[in-house]
Amino acid sequence: MRKLGMMNTSTLPAALADIVDDFQALTEAERLQLLLEFSQGLPELPERLRDHPELLEQVVECQTPLFLTVETEPADGVGPERVRLYFKAPREAPTTRGFAGVLHEGLDGLSAAEILAVPDDMPELLGLTRAITPLRMRGMTAMLGRIKRKVVASGTRQSPAQS
Repeated sequence: MRKLGMMNTSTLPAALADIVDDFQALTEAERLQLLLEFSQGLPELPERLRDHPELLEQVVECQTPLFLTVETEPADGVGPERVRLYFKAPREAPTTRGFAGVLHEGLDGLSAAEILAVPDDMPELLGLTRAITPLRMRGMTAMLGRIKRKVVASGTRQSPAQS
């Protein structure tokens, strides 16, 4: 079994690596509390999305109804486009909201390449596998996978040469 402290976060984007490091520095009970804090910090949808649920995609692998969408915006000045993430999850689902909050804080505003480089098993780095059910862990992994698929889809629409 791998020891959490030995897991390498150097390949993660800086904001996500900081979050993972924070989780890894805590006990299991403290990790659940931190996840709850991320659930409380998940931003509400902007009004333009609140009124148009058809613009969001459900992550059906999650036990709780979780919806997300990915948008790209031009970078300020020189550099790649930035990916914006938006989530809708019920307040009564702190585990699901918490992981959405982790992804939002760790990935929102990054380039497509940075997001696509995040390892698919990143949720395991949070050290929650014993604290929450395997089904919830699968939902977390599915959220990240859905974000990556949407990033790829949005990138291929903008630049067919990349497909």
